[in-house]
Amino acid sequence: MEFKKNQIVEIYIDDIGNEGEGIGHIDGYALFLKDAVIGDRVRAKIIKTKKNYGFARVEEILEPSKDRVEPKCPVARPCGGCTLQHLSYDKQLEYKFNKVKNCLERIGGLNGIEEKMEPIYGMEEPFYYRNKAQFPVGTDKEGNLVTGFYAGRTHSIIDCTHCAIQHPVNEEILLKVLDYMKANGITAYDEKIHKGLVRHIVTRVGFVTGEIMVCFVINGQKKDLRNLDRLVDSLKEIKGMTSICINVNKEKTNRILGNKIQEVYGPAYIHDYIGNVKYQIGPLSFFQVNPKQTKVLYEKALEYAQLNGEETVWDLYCGIGTISLFLAQKAKQVYGVEIVKEAIDDARLNARMNGFDNAQFFVGKAEEVLPREYEKNGVYADVIVVDPPRKGCDGKLLDTMVKMAPKRIVYVSCDPATLARDVKVLGENGYQVEKVSVVDQFSHSSHVETVCLMSRKAKSLN
Repeated sequence: MEFKKNQIVEIYIDDIGNEGEGIGHIDGYALFLKDAVIGDRVRAKIIKTKKNYGFARVEEILEPSKDRVEPKCPVARPCGGCTLQHLSYDKQLEYKFNKVKNCLERIGGLNGIEEKMEPIYGMEEPFYYRNKAQFPVGTDKEGNLVTGFYAGRTHSIIDCTHCAIQHPVNEEILLKVLDYMKANGITAYDEKIHKGLVRHIVTRVGFVTGEIMVCFVINGQKKDLRNLDRLVDSLKEIKGMTSICINVNKEKTNRILGNKIQEVYGPAYIHDYIGNVKYQIGPLSFFQVNPKQTKVLYEKALEYAQLNGEETVWDLYCGIGTISLFLAQKAKQVYGVEIVKEAIDDARLNARMNGFDNAQFFVGKAEEVLPREYEKNGVYADVIVVDPPRKGCDGKLLDTMVKMAPKRIVYVSCDPATLARDVKVLGENGYQVEKVSVVDQFSHSSHVETVCLMSRKAKSLN
């Protein structure tokens, strides 16, 4: 049977894809449908066709799945932030656990891996968990100021000041900012013509400290924000308001933040804790967005490292030292490596602030720093911890890790596919998977975090 664009079909959803989209089959032809759930029977319009598969849009749900729920957010479907709010939370957790398991089996070649996997660590309350938000500012078709989030795969702003996964204080902040902009004739940035002033409103909230930061990303100068003192006075009425600052970004770019920060009220940072470790967080700092689950994630990494106070640990892709300092609580010495200089500056500051004198940090690519230190200085590791970006670890880095022969490797991953790829390489070079933990760090999205413990295989006496 041949399928064409704009064709209307009725289809039963029998599978779920890598991004959480529903998958249905007609005569062996697979159709991928956003916002569909296993068990749904839907009427859909085909929007794109390939030889063996295509993409379709749900037009009508004819029979809803027993696992379908009403999204908490009224704009969950068009917004690009949540892709799974229509799926019951228990099923979200099941999907993420299986996503990791299937990648480890299919890509990593680890048959029977489920026996080594702990039950997934979900959230008691999977809403209002994010400590950071980046709200684009623009105008609607009538020229009214709007802020919210981009629709999926577009730069069209979905007007939304109340987000079901962000800290609730954001709504109060956004309404105050919009009122200020309307009252003072402050324009929103238009990326099509590179004009207008306010590009984004960036917020950070310390879930433990209660400290709040608001940063305005502007296509101009501080002086262009007329009567800024009135906005500051209004924002200061919010309990916990600690930092108000400006980030200047005049570039024609999709990058949200520029490099220049100007303080307006308070310091250009806030503090928060993960466990017993305190961190300083600025507008540019990388800091995990779900503090409750980050504590679960890092405690699991610390548990898997099995430290007794005598170990030397290397933490690769260390960011601002979040995992490094968690490890420094129980290790003899920790070395962190990160390519972003500003992040290493933060890591060193955080180490001093917490009184850790057993943490040292290097600026550079992990795949360059570790081989250099190993080959030139003969550095040693009892344990290596890696927390790479989605693309996973560089091949040269994996080679050096194998040569250093640590007793244990703790791999923290935000992408199960590249985790499985790298685990396979390490498995072919003397390491075996001991334990795997899956942590729901990003509820209502398809993303998931994993912690994997690998140990060096005992050499055969033969």
